[in-house]
Parts: sequence; structure tokens; C-alpha cells
Amino acid sequence: LRLNSACIAHYFSHSAGFTLIPNACAPPLIYISGSDKPRSVSIACDKTQSVLEPDHTNKKSEIGIGQENCNRCISNFKVHCLLQTQVIEDDQAKRGGQVYVTNIRGQVPPLVTTDFTVQDQGNASPRFMRCTTYSFPSTADLAKQCKVPLAAIIKPFATVPKNETPLYIVNHGETGPIRCNRCKAYMCPYMQFIDGGRRYQCGFCSCVNEVPVQYFQHLDHMGRRMDLYERPELSLGSYEFIATLDYCKNNKPPNPPVYIFMIDVSYNNIKSGLVKLICEELKTLLDRLPKEEGAETSPIKVGFVTYNKILHFYNVKSALAQPQMMVVSDVAEMFVPLLDGFLVNFQESRAVVNNLLDQIPDMFADTNESETVFAPVIQAGVEALKAAECSGKLFIFHSSIPTAEAPGKLKNRDDRKLVGTEKEKTLFQPQRGVYEQLTKDCVAQGCCVDLFLFPNQYVDIATMGDVPSHTSGSIYKYSNFQVEVNGPQFISDLRRDVEKSIGFDAIMRVRTGTGFRATDFFGAIYMNNTTDVEMAAVDCDKAVTVEFKHDDTLSEESGAVMQCALLYTTIGGQRRLRIHNLSLNCSSQLSELYKSCETDALINFFAKSAYRAMLNQPLKTVREILVNQMAHMLACYRKSCASPSAASQLILPDAMKVFPVYMNSLLKTATLVGSTELSTDDRAFHRLLVNAMGVEETQVLLYPRLIPLHTMDVSSEVIPAPVRCSEERLSESGMFLLENGLSVFLWLGQACPPDLIQNLFSVPSLGHLPSEGMSLPVLDNAHSRKIHSIISSISQQRATSMKLLIVKQKDQSEMLFRQHLVEDKGLHGGASYMDFLCYVHREIRQLLT
Repeated sequence: LRLNSACIAHYFSHSAGFTLIPNACAPPLIYISGSDKPRSVSIACDKTQSVLEPDHTNKKSEIGIGQENCNRCISNFKVHCLLQTQVIEDDQAKRGGQVYVTNIRGQVPPLVTTDFTVQDQGNASPRFMRCTTYSFPSTADLAKQCKVPLAAIIKPFATVPKNETPLYIVNHGETGPIRCNRCKAYMCPYMQFIDGGRRYQCGFCSCVNEVPVQYFQHLDHMGRRMDLYERPELSLGSYEFIATLDYCKNNKPPNPPVYIFMIDVSYNNIKSGLVKLICEELKTLLDRLPKEEGAETSPIKVGFVTYNKILHFYNVKSALAQPQMMVVSDVAEMFVPLLDGFLVNFQESRAVVNNLLDQIPDMFADTNESETVFAPVIQAGVEALKAAECSGKLFIFHSSIPTAEAPGKLKNRDDRKLVGTEKEKTLFQPQRGVYEQLTKDCVAQGCCVDLFLFPNQYVDIATMGDVPSHTSGSIYKYSNFQVEVNGPQFISDLRRDVEKSIGFDAIMRVRTGTGFRATDFFGAIYMNNTTDVEMAAVDCDKAVTVEFKHDDTLSEESGAVMQCALLYTTIGGQRRLRIHNLSLNCSSQLSELYKSCETDALINFFAKSAYRAMLNQPLKTVREILVNQMAHMLACYRKSCASPSAASQLILPDAMKVFPVYMNSLLKTATLVGSTELSTDDRAFHRLLVNAMGVEETQVLLYPRLIPLHTMDVSSEVIPAPVRCSEERLSESGMFLLENGLSVFLWLGQACPPDLIQNLFSVPSLGHLPSEGMSLPVLDNAHSRKIHSIISSISQQRATSMKLLIVKQKDQSEMLFRQHLVEDKGLHGGASYMDFLCYVHREIRQLLT
């Protein structure tokens, strides 16, 4: 059957789930074979042949794309497999709005983009733990053969939605939690009770343990304890134990944590109005310090420090009429000049604290001091926590590279000539010495550092961000800060940072069943040995990625089990253990592994491992390793699992059909692409951010949402479905919102309808809008309300506040927007999605031959 290209494009877009977009010139000759069999499409051109074929033989559900590496053919047509946006829509349609019950071992959860409710019935919610595959290969040889990384991304403090049950708290009194005598795993649903309930066999190491007398319970006819559903630790995947004094430092109950606000009062921050903004905000924000559920007030104490070349501590004791300042000018030997009155309860000292916050901007209004210190500021915070015998968090507001004579003084090492060379990696390596020791001191004391940066030029984020990134702190960056422009974003970030759920002085250990073990850890963490993950604090945004390796054969019958145990101090000063358990399948069939893969978790692992590798290897090598490993994974699938097909086909497992688009996007990130046009600080900042991200954050970062707004139904509450992240999807008469979790853009096409512009900006046409400094006013009409509602809804899903940037088509500012269209060729280097697929296909064919 011979058809024209328009008919074919329409036919496949409606019947086969493919989009075929031929070039205007030379319409290809297309043959269709088999209407009730797996469809095969052959596109013939002068020089070579290309095949696009979904292979449903033997129910493997594969997506096939054939593409001989012929430039002329590529220019004549484009073939896209099932699209990333379509995969998200399909999963939402299939599993959205449903209850995901965790009672099945090795069950693959819905995508992170899908809206679902979790019911815990023995395995941790995917909000807490996600895996790269839910079926581990049974032997090390199989794992080596397929090269699919075996990893879990753990977000131990993830936010639980209001419609889901919060974690139960188990109190075993003075005896403490029940643990296996050999491997020290905590009691969980994987323990098997035997001998009438008097003993239990550990589900991790198979050791048989005696059941303590006070914990004994009879078994039913199925061999299960009679109180199975009355005890969270026997029936749920996630729960908490109240820890005994054995789990506390020096066998003493911990004191409640403290928050210390440390404000850089150098010339730049005073002049920009930042110091005044911070002080005004703190007056109301301190009323919203986190507190225990049901408590009326927060037990957290607060303290205040200002600094430039020297440090100023403040006594804000409630009995004082005025705050008192104490100055420490010897920053080489840092100490805290007062104890009583420095750390106070805000409710008790409200009048004195507010008085201080009123005075600070005036005290330094005439300063000309532009030099600052940094390491002594952190040291002062640690010393204060040591003296108070508690853990806590430092909120540091800083604007410039610390050049004053003091420990931790930094010099400008931003040498763009190193980009693209063997020495480029040194730009991202932190300067050690003082900062390395500070990290150890902070972690030992449970002192988390959150850094708010307001740079106008290079500040060496690789070094300044080192302590925050190893103490599970957060880093925020507002370049060329202006109160009117960046103020709302900064205040929003500060509020969320102060108010969010958090635990302190945490240690996490991941235990596994026999046959495999945790070997590597990625995240905003510190490790003093190979097993204990130390976190000065742990909050709802931080995730740790854990890689596993085989040390023996895994049993297909018993599967692979893992337990994450997090010991931490609550806001109220109580020591607790948070437990997350997960059980996976094991198989000697690689097809099972590929079928159970989760692409979003895979790309999180690859991003973090690449961002660590770039500290020690040239970026070119890191990029080659990423492509090589992906090619090996897909070649192994083709060789071991896929049904026989022509060598000219690219065959992708159904669960990994969008993996190449994510990988190509990762390779084009500012951090990995290596361009002299990109700021070294921005690249270092991006690297540190990704290091602490969970699966949801890396997913939207690497494939942003591009939402068409010009066709939306203003009466509907639903956010319009995103379209492919490519320039092809933009239209001159359109309006699109693009967001990636860090930035949000409103793109206006040149021919955007005047009535839409009027409804949103209250001006008659696009030409009346300025090229820079645009804002989106709140207007009283349906379009304005709908778009503000969409932006608000998106912002609530994200860990940081996103500043809205409005760009007009063909304006200079559009370049910032276009670098996020990840399916297109990168502005600073990197292939388009189609070119990348062709390149990967060639690599796979070389491996197979």
C-alpha cells in the first residue's frame, strides 16, 4: 500500500502511538504490513533503510526504533518512540487517583509524577524509598553482565500527605526496640516467628533469636502472631521506635535544638537592603518555629550573630531592657563570649529580640566594611552548640568571597582556561584544611549549616558550600540580589527553611539480607566509616542514594530485603529510631530485572554518581562513562531479552523507553557540559543541589514540564497536560509555562492573542510589554486567576521557591528559556534527542558485533 506522508503521520499518531514528522522535502515511500500483527513500518530512502517497530511478540512490550546512522536520512525524517510526556500521562491515567497498597514484594510503584495514595501494608511507601529495579539479579555475574545499577533512593523524612496515615510511634519502654542479636536489624514484618512464638528467625541474616518474655505472643494456625495487626513493627513498612538512653550521647537525654541566625552586615548587604529585609522578616517568622505535634509553643531556642571582619554576639535575655552586644575581633581563636542570654526562648524574650532586630540595620547603616570572614562564623556556631550541649542549625546570610585575614580565607580561583582540560575538575574540588575540620566538628555536634548566598561575583561555592553539603544543610543562591526583584523568592525560601519538618544529630544505617550489601552512598551526608551515614540534621527534602553490590547468590524464593534505620533527635529533644523496610524480588532471568526497572530512580543514581566522579576525572571521561554504561545496559537487553529483530533496530525495554531522553538531558546539564560561557559558581551550585535531591526533584530537573496555557480551559481546576520539551511544540500564537523545580518561565509567542495579553498584563498587546523586568500582576479575570493558580500549585510541589521569568519570543532573554528545551540541541553543546538516539544505537551495534 502506497500512501502519502500526511496520511501516514495521521495514521500512526492515532493508531500506533508514534509520531512521524517527515521533512517537507522528499516525502518517503512507506509500506505497512500486517494489520492485526505487530506493526512494522519501513521508510525507504536513497541510501539506507530505517525501521520503527513496537515489538509485542512473547509479551515483552518493547519499543523499537530503527535508524541507520545516515545524516541524509536523519534530515529527511524524524521518528519518535512513545514520548516522555505520553508515558507520564499513561501512568496517571492507569494508576492516578488509586490506592497503592505495599503488601506485594517487588511491586513497581507508580511514577513520581502520578497522583496516588499509599497504604502501608508491610513495605515502605515509595515516598520514603524507591529502587532502580524491583527485581535484583540473583548473581553477581548477572549484575555485571547487565550493568544496571542496583540502588535505592531513600528520603527518610519525606512529607506524608494529609490523606495518608502518619508514622506510628512504638514505645517498648526501658527495654528498647527488639533487635536481632547477630546483625542488629530491628523488628520488622520480615522476621519469622517459630517454636510457638518463643523464638524468631531474622529475615536479614537468618539468625534464630529468643523472644523476650515481655514481647511473647502466641501464634495462630498460619504461624503468625495473634497481635500481628496491633503492632506497627510487625505489619507496617515504616514506623518509629522511642529510643532508650543507650542511644543517647553520654547516656543523657538530649536538649532541644537551637537555631542561630548569623547575618553578614558588610557594605553590600546593608546597601542592597538585605539586612533590613531579614530583620523585618524574623520578627514574624520566629513565631512559626517548628514544634511537636499538639504543642502550643516551639522548644527551639534562638540566638543572633552579626559579622563582617569581626563577630558581634548579642545578649537578648528577657530580663534586659536593651540587647547587649559583645564583640570578638580575634577570629583566629574563636570563642563565644557569653552563654547566659545568647540562646533564648523567643516567646520569653520577644521584646528584647524585636528591639535588637529593629536596631541592627541602623547600627551598621554607615559601614564601609566590605571584607568578610566565613569559617570563624561557622566555628562560632559550633562552639555555641557545644557550650549549650545541644544540636541545632546555623542560618548564615552571606554575600562575598571571604577575603579578610582569618582561618578559611579564600582566593579567586575561577580560571575559565581550565574548562575542557584535565584540570577542569579542580574548579569543583573544595579547598580543604580549615573547612574539612569544620565539617567534622559540625557533624560531631549535630550542627547543620544552611547557607543563603547573595553574590555579585565569584564566591567559590565549591568551597563555601562544602560544610553545608556535608552537614545535610541547604544552599540558596540569589545572584545580584535586589529586594524588589529577588526579595519575595528569598523570603519564601527562608520561611519554608525555618518551618519545615526536621530531625537533628542523625545516624543512618542500611542493613540488607544475605547475598548483597550497601557499598556506596551519595547525598548531603558525612561518612566516617563505610557503614554509618552521619547527618547533622535530616529534613523532608534530603535524599540519600545507596548503591548495592552482591557478595553471594541471592535466593529467588526469599528475595532481597533491606532496612533503613535512622536514629535522630526530635524538635522536642526526644531520641527516636525511624525504620523503613523494603522487600524486592530476585530472579535469574534478566528480563524480569528490565521489566521492573524504574527510569526516574535510575537517572537519579546516574546524576549523583556522575557529579561525584567529576571531582576526580575529566568531564569528557565522565560523559563517556555515562553513555557507555547506558549502551551496555541496552545492548544486554537486546542480546538476552529481546525477540529477534533486524540489527538496524534500536530496541528499548518498555520500562526504560524514556531513559535515553533523561540521559541526554543529564549530559547537557550546565555542570557536565563544560563551557566557558557558563559560570563556575553556577555549575558548582547545581552539582551540590543535585547531590541532595530525591527522585521527584531530579525527574523534573532533567525533563522540565512545558505547559501550554493558550488553549487551557479556565473553568477547569486541572493543570493542562505538558507537551514535549522541544522548540517544535512552541507556536508563535501560543503561551507556555516551563518549570524544572528550580526555575519557572512564562514564554510569550510573537503572535500571542491581544485579548490574552490584556487579561494577564492589562496592556493591549505584546508590543506594549517591556523586554526586561516584567512581572505578572494579579488581575480580576478568569485567565489571570487560572494562571496564578497553576503557578501556585506547582510552587507548592517544589522544595524551593521559583522566581517567575517572563520571556518574549526572539528577545535576548529567551536564551535562558531555550536551554531548558532538553529534546533540542544544547545551546552550550550536547546533541538533540534524535541525534543522541542515533549515537547510542551505533554504540549498541558496535557492542553487539
